[in-house]
Amino acid sequence: MSNTTLSLRPAFRRAAGIGIATAACLAVFSGAAMAQKTIKLTAMDGYPPKAIWVKTFIEFFIPEVDKRLAKDGKYKIEWNQAWAGQIVKPRKVLQGLQTGLGDIGIVTSIFHPDKVPLQSIAYTAPFVTTDPALASRVLDELYAEFPAYGKAWEKYNQVYLTNLAVLDSYQMFFREPVTGLKDFEGKKIASAGLNLRYLKNTGAVGVAGSLVSYYNKIKTGVVDGTMLWPEAVVGFKIVEVAPHMLKADIGTMNSKSITMNADSWKRLPNSVQKVIKEVAIAYRDYTTAEVMKKAETSYALFKKRGGTIVQMTPEQRMNWARSMPNVAKDWTANLEKKGIPARAVLKAYMDKMRAANQPILRQWDKE
Repeated sequence: MSNTTLSLRPAFRRAAGIGIATAACLAVFSGAAMAQKTIKLTAMDGYPPKAIWVKTFIEFFIPEVDKRLAKDGKYKIEWNQAWAGQIVKPRKVLQGLQTGLGDIGIVTSIFHPDKVPLQSIAYTAPFVTTDPALASRVLDELYAEFPAYGKAWEKYNQVYLTNLAVLDSYQMFFREPVTGLKDFEGKKIASAGLNLRYLKNTGAVGVAGSLVSYYNKIKTGVVDGTMLWPEAVVGFKIVEVAPHMLKADIGTMNSKSITMNADSWKRLPNSVQKVIKEVAIAYRDYTTAEVMKKAETSYALFKKRGGTIVQMTPEQRMNWARSMPNVAKDWTANLEKKGIPARAVLKAYMDKMRAANQPILRQWDKE
């Protein structure tokens, strides 16, 4: 079997071939020489492999695509893996994919509420669900039901494959002990995206950032705490500088999207596109299963590594949910002015959550 290399972007090619005698023998045994085509793909994210979504991409997505393509042997992929800022920083993955620096990647969509706003639907509705498998499945259902989802990605030369909810629930983490909302007064709290608005009316000040920056921000006193999830706090050693958790169970959110550069996608054979689409969904479900496994142990690991946990009371959680501005209402109003059907999307999202009997503290679409 000979091998032909197809690069989806300009790249150095390595000549590969077989001897005349070998080719003749293969022709005798197979009746005709069958060429296996090699496709070069660069997969990227600005986050390192210890981030659970990158880890599962390496351990599951890539091997699963390879395994499925090997069944008929027509195509194989030569993967160039570029993580931890080798090509782009976390906030620049979308731009890098758009311009062709990579072919497929993990976009942290909460960094781009202006570009792909509908991806942020769960962030507009906190205190609704702590089930990442449900949240990720629902978002893909919304993508299928509302063309506005795909159109948003198309503007940036992207083909959307799936999304990830990579946390069981956001919690609050601080340098100093915190027992409830009353202790938020005057504190600077780091987070990303729409969830900074959850802090309005609490007396705290929201500071925008990204996961890779929080450790130093807290250690140096730039901020007093962060809104994160335990697995990340343990994995990125943030527990060392923010050992006090206020377990608020704010909810899970869809923060990641798996996309491909549209030009790269168009060059793929149909059979390869089909495999990548199918594996993307399998990767989504595999990752959320790993998220839940990690969640089960991360609270214990947090305590083992010196952390303390204070459970916010049901009354405090309800008070926080009720005292927040209606993030969803403001979000839908702004998008509707731009011709984006955010109100219908929000209703569909909440309907699906109500149908799944989620412990909703506030009906964001009805107020």
